[in-house]
Amino acid sequence: MKIALLSAEYPPCPGGVGDYTRHLGMALVQRDHEVIVLTGTPGTATEGGTPRVFRLALDRWNFRCWGAVRRALADLRPDVLHIQYQTGAYGMHPAINFLPRRLRMRAHQPRIVVTAHDLLPPYLFPKAGPLRDRVTRRLMIDADATVATNEEDAAQLRRWGVAEARRAPEVIPIGANIGVAPPPGYERGAWRRRLGIAPDETLIAYFGLISRSKGLDTLVQALAHLPDTFRLLIIGGEATAPSDRAYAAEIRRRIAADDLARRVIVTGHCHEADVSAHLLAADMAALPFADGASFRRGSLLAVLTHGIPTVTTRGAAALRNEEHALITPPGDATALAGAIVRLANDMMLRSRLGEAGRALAALFSWPAIAARHEQLYRALLSAEETIGSRR
Repeated sequence: MKIALLSAEYPPCPGGVGDYTRHLGMALVQRDHEVIVLTGTPGTATEGGTPRVFRLALDRWNFRCWGAVRRALADLRPDVLHIQYQTGAYGMHPAINFLPRRLRMRAHQPRIVVTAHDLLPPYLFPKAGPLRDRVTRRLMIDADATVATNEEDAAQLRRWGVAEARRAPEVIPIGANIGVAPPPGYERGAWRRRLGIAPDETLIAYFGLISRSKGLDTLVQALAHLPDTFRLLIIGGEATAPSDRAYAAEIRRRIAADDLARRVIVTGHCHEADVSAHLLAADMAALPFADGASFRRGSLLAVLTHGIPTVTTRGAAALRNEEHALITPPGDATALAGAIVRLANDMMLRSRLGEAGRALAALFSWPAIAARHEQLYRALLSAEETIGSRR
């Protein structure tokens, strides 16, 4: 089967959806499928188990993407086009939302699948209001199949009538975007010394792009309430949207205003092996998502995969408080600081949460995720053949 994965971001461009697309593509290649990634970010063709990358001639995602994608599909002739949708990754522009409808105007198009990495509406014009949600719904309605990464988003798709329009949305979770694979010769004590962490200091890891939904401002505020022996390691850099860059500047100002610069380390974007090493070097992770924890978050699955005891916010039903993590209310810096202190003072709790989190993350393996996608693709192609034979 030939599968085209369309993603607005892709490595080396940072972003969780790009990482997801690469891991899914690699897992599908391992199942003997031909996978091509269509993206507007720089990339080169690669060999040996990694998807081939086809760079579209786009400077930004606008209505010109219709022609660029159509020409790529005419050249590549995939069986399935799978759109990885996250509103912000496409610059909040609505063009991608109408792509399936535009493609259906021409014959001999591939079956179209859309994965909703979020359901945030695009920007249209001031005071667009409910029309913005209708544009997101249009994308899902016009696809042959939709995939939600969690039950909450699947429920929203059903409320939008997606099941009645085509077929019920599939719930296929994402996997960890960073595996446990530190650099060769990794030694935890040496890595901590390299970061400047003293033996009596507690290292808190935050992992992910710096954007408002991640709740980093709450974590920095919590750090100000903690003793000086608590250090914060921010693994990642700024997201690319102007609003995210402005938020990152707010974080820097808050760190300076609270006199926390000595206690905060910001790595910027770094190699996957270094991310893994940083996570393994930490005593705990804190991911205080402002919009609640969800298994659509690759960063959450990454820290759980590494067996790091984690403090996060409520939201994911399968992530149970006191069993897999400590859960605090979004935006509550006092509660977050209290949970961090509790973890720091209870070695048995750290061990128990770390093991339970690792076991939970193991349920989201990339081979299983690829197998679910393969099943969906085959069902769509089989249905198309059946319809064709009846004509």
